[in-house]
Amino acid sequence: MLFSSIPFLYYFLPLVLAVYFLTPARFRNAVLLLASLIFYAWGEPKYVLLMLASILSGYGFGLLLERYRGQKGAKLVCGLSVAVSLSFLLYFKYADFFLENFNAVTGLGLPLLRIALPIGISFYTFQIISYTVDVYRGEPAQKNPICLAAYVAMFPQLIAGPIVRYSDIAQQLEHRTHSTALAAEGARRFIIGLGKKILIANQLGELCSVFRVSDEKSVLFYWLYAIAFALHIYFDFSGYSDMAIGLGKVFGFHFLENFNYPYISASVTEFWRRWHISLGTCFRDYVYIPLGGNRVGKVRQLLNILVVWILTGFWHGAAWNFVVWGLMFAGLLVIEKIWLLKPLSKCRPLAHLYVVFFVVISFVIFNAENMGQAISDIGGLFGAGGIPLVSAEAVYGLRSYALVLILAAFGATPLLRNGLARLSRRSVTGKVLNVLEPVVLFALLLVMTGYLVDGSFNPFLYFRF
Repeated sequence: MLFSSIPFLYYFLPLVLAVYFLTPARFRNAVLLLASLIFYAWGEPKYVLLMLASILSGYGFGLLLERYRGQKGAKLVCGLSVAVSLSFLLYFKYADFFLENFNAVTGLGLPLLRIALPIGISFYTFQIISYTVDVYRGEPAQKNPICLAAYVAMFPQLIAGPIVRYSDIAQQLEHRTHSTALAAEGARRFIIGLGKKILIANQLGELCSVFRVSDEKSVLFYWLYAIAFALHIYFDFSGYSDMAIGLGKVFGFHFLENFNYPYISASVTEFWRRWHISLGTCFRDYVYIPLGGNRVGKVRQLLNILVVWILTGFWHGAAWNFVVWGLMFAGLLVIEKIWLLKPLSKCRPLAHLYVVFFVVISFVIFNAENMGQAISDIGGLFGAGGIPLVSAEAVYGLRSYALVLILAAFGATPLLRNGLARLSRRSVTGKVLNVLEPVVLFALLLVMTGYLVDGSFNPFLYFRF
């Protein structure tokens, strides 16, 4: 079930909210869990059992880790818990990738498993691992299986994050407060995220689809596609994160931010502190730092970066283009760490152009079906194959989507947020904004409902991962 769908907005969510707030506080986690299981089963009923098995595994290992805390066997139990969680992910997400490459190397013809990828498995696997590792590091184990299951399966962030670490909301699972002010803040954040998804990301996604089926490719069209996709993935994913954070507030949870205007970055290092923050934080705390982080020699430190980024790429998908995508960022981060950060700091406009250029190129690789298509797309950006600089279809696409592209580029900066913040601090304009905000949000919701009723282009990109 998509957040940006009529069934979710006008049937599922209102019913869940009504039941949740009419239920006594001590039973609300159970309501949240039941709603989350229904939400997940809406699209993939059989994989609910897989998710429950993963949760039970994490619950059992958490109790064992607390029992053996400080003893010699604790590290072994922690390692076993991580291995079990990863085994589910490796089997369902990566088995065919390994089989395909094994066949290619050996010349054998082992049959592929053709297993459908369970939606959200990468995200909830990470959360279960974060729970067991946090317990190993000293966090009290969750004795109530309903609370732990509600944390893992929580529908606001189940499908695509942000990745919520157990230690960040452990207390909120037991005791959290609700208020009309917090719910209003959450509703506002949800509607803004929904707007980013429907009014910007979906339109840019249409442009990318038009490019893919076009027979009139040109250098202009390739760049139009590359820029559109880089903005599309930002508004698609950050919009979903906004909706998840907003829903979390409605239910009394405070999820950490996941995006912080990454396209204003002046280095790739800064970009990855602003993009998909929850994923970067998890890899830092559960992979990079345990490997030694910055506390080891320079060569080992650079090797740690390489390992983290190979895993980051591989986490996104079972294909070589994701691995190459991760390696590309590993290379850029290593170059910056060795010598480039200081020169970049001397000219922020040039540094900004450098970041945007390489990020756009990276997302061309990221969005390709395979490395062959990735190489072809990158070649098209620079006129390989003798394609023309401009085509009629590219010009038509540019004219048709120019307004959306401009709005997206503007919206990817904090200019609007900062301007509204300044106006809200003034007495007169602040009062006007307070009156207008609910009216504008309601009108925005009506417009977006019209788009959804019309059946417009509405996939969610990160369902693939």
